[in-house]
Amino acid sequence: MAAITPFFTKELRFHFLGICGTAMGAVASMLKDMGYVVGGSDENVYPPLSTFLSQKGIVVAEGYKAENLPKEVDGTLVVVGNSIKRGNPELEAVLEKKYLFVSLPEILRFFFLHGKQNIIVTGTHGKTTTTSLLVWLFESASLNPSFFIGGLPKNFASGCRYTQSDYWILEGDEYDTAYFDKRSKFLHYLPQTVIINNIEYDHADIFPSLEDILLSFKRLVHLIPKTGHLIIPEDDPAIAEVAKGSFAPVYTVGLGEKADFRISEIAYEEAGSNFKMLGESFFLPMPGEYNVRNAAMAIAAATLYGIRPEVIAKALRGFLGVKRRLEVLGDVCGIKVLDDFGHHPTAICKTIQAIRQRYPGRRIWSVFEPRSNTTRRAVFQEELPHSLSFADGVIVSEVANKEGIPPTERLNPEKIVQDINRKGIPSYFCSSPEDILERLRKVLIPGDVVVFFSNGSFYGLPFRLFEMLKKLSGGSI
Repeated sequence: MAAITPFFTKELRFHFLGICGTAMGAVASMLKDMGYVVGGSDENVYPPLSTFLSQKGIVVAEGYKAENLPKEVDGTLVVVGNSIKRGNPELEAVLEKKYLFVSLPEILRFFFLHGKQNIIVTGTHGKTTTTSLLVWLFESASLNPSFFIGGLPKNFASGCRYTQSDYWILEGDEYDTAYFDKRSKFLHYLPQTVIINNIEYDHADIFPSLEDILLSFKRLVHLIPKTGHLIIPEDDPAIAEVAKGSFAPVYTVGLGEKADFRISEIAYEEAGSNFKMLGESFFLPMPGEYNVRNAAMAIAAATLYGIRPEVIAKALRGFLGVKRRLEVLGDVCGIKVLDDFGHHPTAICKTIQAIRQRYPGRRIWSVFEPRSNTTRRAVFQEELPHSLSFADGVIVSEVANKEGIPPTERLNPEKIVQDINRKGIPSYFCSSPEDILERLRKVLIPGDVVVFFSNGSFYGLPFRLFEMLKKLSGGSI
């Protein structure tokens, strides 16, 4: 039998199972740009990603079938997406015929990250924004970084880019790697510098407890070389405990006087947030203390890589934000419509507080969809009413894909509504997207701010509401 083609040769063929995932498609296109033969399959083949892959010359088969695989086992490397499970007919053929297969994080490690200065941004909240900020700071300092972000930063055309730079900046997810590798994705990323924004309990489908999540972060910290950096908040005892295992220098960021990178003199206005750090005044065109803290983490990392405060200050002013991170879709009929990826109770609470800082005196309606693997479960049954109650009015939708969760383990959205109503805050349970739009039509008045919270598309409701309000703008709501 012929030997398998060695890695890093152009004769190697890649086949992606689940190629139309955002991250999978981005990495597939990078490999194609490097000169490799790349193909794949998915059951959800639709624009814009299908069009993007086609333009790259990547052939995508629709549906999972054994015959989609390249005929030659030798020289083929199959990349198995995180959503692929046993029983998938194409995966079963991979296993039966003994194709060499790897996860997406392993592809990043073997083909892109080795020998590079890899900066990994982690934490329960704020990863995407902090990573996007840090990439923009490096870009503004003419360092031309490669990057891998789990969202769409508005300063760039996509969330992923490969350059010949020495720098890689990656959003590091603690979620598991693949069906065959239950380690956190970020353990594959060969870190030189690690930022830990915060750690809370999440991913209830993967981690039995907060202690299990902390263990995964401890393992990440143990991978940082002595020449690297670990950047953490100065006011989080759990993260301080995680950091004790670091062989690299540890730098703290926060509002306290003992912080290595201290934030001071925070002031908010509708256009954004002002604060001081490193003896420099900074303006971030985003609201909320949590975004100031995100920016401070990015500033600390940029400073450790030699980027000057005045360069950072200019770059921050030009930061355009990230899609679906407190994104303002528009203002119509005097009503402002916002879209946010928030799904964890802490993120929801902090986002509503940031909206109130940006739009003081305006009534806030929050519309929440329980869609994440954690919020579909009853894990946050008590916490969600508290977080959503920071708004002036609340609408909660039906649990997404609720049939996949046993009733005894499932979140009860109607009880959330009852708990909020007991606080004197108007709250409604709506079982369908149409019911949500109709309820909003009845309750919204000029001057209101409505924010949609979901880690999915939420049936396009933010955009559907905006269009509905435009049609009603000639009449009354």
